[in-house]
Amino acid sequence: MAKVQQAARFATAGAIGAGLLVLSGLTLTGTVIGLVAATPLLVIFSPILVPAAAVVAVVAAGLLLSGGFGVAAVSALTWIYNYVTGKHPPGADRLDEARAAIARKAKDYGRYVQTTTQEIAATGS
Repeated sequence: MAKVQQAARFATAGAIGAGLLVLSGLTLTGTVIGLVAATPLLVIFSPILVPAAAVVAVVAAGLLLSGGFGVAAVSALTWIYNYVTGKHPPGADRLDEARAAIARKAKDYGRYVQTTTQEIAATGS
């Protein structure tokens, strides 16, 4: 019984494989015939088609780029809104740490400028 099932599987796989091989051959033949028929037209119209394709490519790239920038802007504005409303979006703790570090540096420089100014004023008198 197992040999009969194995033979049936082999016959089915062979039939499907042969069918797919015929379809791929027909596709290849149709592609070659289409290219042979279209080549003269492509050569004749290439001075028009090449710049048109370049324009289409540049326009498509511009649309994709502007869409990406739009998504980035909406993401940034959403993050800012969540941060301002106190929802603690990802990365907010790093922003708070950076703000605290900048505030510390500003205070240090303020003290430095104040002491330096006082020293210069004391020695200049």
